[in-house]
Amino acid sequence: MNAEAAGAGEVGEAMAAELRLLEPEVRTSRALAGALLDPDFVEIGASGRRWTYEEMLAALPAMAGGSQDGPRYEPSEMTGTVLAPGLVHLTYDTHIDGLHAHRSSLWRRHADGTWRMYYHQATPFPG
Repeated sequence: MNAEAAGAGEVGEAMAAELRLLEPEVRTSRALAGALLDPDFVEIGASGRRWTYEEMLAALPAMAGGSQDGPRYEPSEMTGTVLAPGLVHLTYDTHIDGLHAHRSSLWRRHADGTWRMYYHQATPFPG
């Protein structure tokens, strides 16, 4: 596999993991969400609040997008780039219940081959 194909594979894997984090069944499961977040995870949310791994896992089930019958995140324009082997940067926009945000995530591959979100930032913008 050439470097470009390997990079496309890494970006695709990180994108798939990012999309899983938007699914209600993942958002409401500490085990499923915890498997996708790096133990050193940090987020700067759209509210400006800084979140740690433990804070996010505790709050995620009650956050937007966690209900099977409620509003869900609608991602768009997702792109990614490999910053280094095993490190992918994703950017995309989301829409949920009238709110819009630009999003940026860093994903890193662990020794066991799993991808985990290391950093995430959301910046609100007018729709």
